[in-house]
Parts: sequence; structure tokens; C-alpha cells
Amino acid sequence: MKTSALVELGMDLEARAAEGAKRVAEPRSISQSEDNKTAPAAADPADDRLDHFIEKDGVHCAGAHLIIDLYDAERLDDLNHMETTLRTCVDEAGATLLHIHLHPFEPTGVSGVAVLAESHISVHTWPEAGYAAFDVFMCGDARPEKCVEVLENAFKPGRTEVSELLRGRKVT
Repeated sequence: MKTSALVELGMDLEARAAEGAKRVAEPRSISQSEDNKTAPAAADPADDRLDHFIEKDGVHCAGAHLIIDLYDAERLDDLNHMETTLRTCVDEAGATLLHIHLHPFEPTGVSGVAVLAESHISVHTWPEAGYAAFDVFMCGDARPEKCVEVLENAFKPGRTEVSELLRGRKVT
């Protein structure tokens, strides 16, 4: 089901692999990362940063915002597993992690966010229902669609639904 959902959104990962190979491997940003607590000196305005507006499907926009719903999923209450998965999403998407905050609920559930130089990944889970809601918004050269496969591998959902919004379409 994951392939058809991605294909319907025009996010066929195999077809985009060649395109992705042309992209820069290491993220560039003037933001400080979680691992690098000091912000770098002011960036040269001529630098091509990853957190920039993009053109996608012929549309000039701030970036792609994926709404990812996982149904009949596993390990949705495992805080360590959630953090590892979010970090893998960030790495696979080529994004820059600034901070992760996860909050466990009693008796079950996790809510949290990975703040990125390129925007964010947020999560809210209902383990008792096997449901997780992820928002993945990234601008620039980051590839948010890479997170879909990471999330599916980590949480083994019975069904995945993905919607895409192109944010900032009206910014000139």
C-alpha cells in the first residue's frame, strides 16, 4: 500500500532516486545543530542554503508538508524507538536537526517534535488504537518523502496514508 500512496502523490521513491543523487549529500545551514551547540559565523549570502524556497511540480513554494497517518502500527509508546526513528528520518531526508523533544503520556501515547533548520517533524500517537499522526514539513533540498519508508519500517503499520501540501505557494 505504501508504494501506491506515494505514487499517487507523485513521490515514487525509485523514480526520484536518480534526481536525489544529484542533490548535495551534507546539509548546509546557518542554524546551529543539536550536536553543534555554537552557531557558525554569519553565512555568506551567496551560499545556497538547504532551507530555501523550492520549485516542486512547477510550483514555487516554501516546501512540502506531508501528513502521514499510520494505522495498526506497533511500538508507538516506545520513547527511545521514537527518538531513534525521528533521527533516522532527519538523516535520510538530508535535513539538519536542531532539537528533539518527546513527551510520554500516561497511561499511553507520545507527542513530540524534531525541530529542523528546514522546519519540523511532529508526532502524536494513540498506541491503544495503533494510530500515529506524523507531520513532516521540510523546505530547501531536504527530501521529506524519505521519511515515509523510515516510519513504515520502524512502526510496521497495516496501512499508511500520505497527503501532501505545498506550503507558501502565495509568497512572491
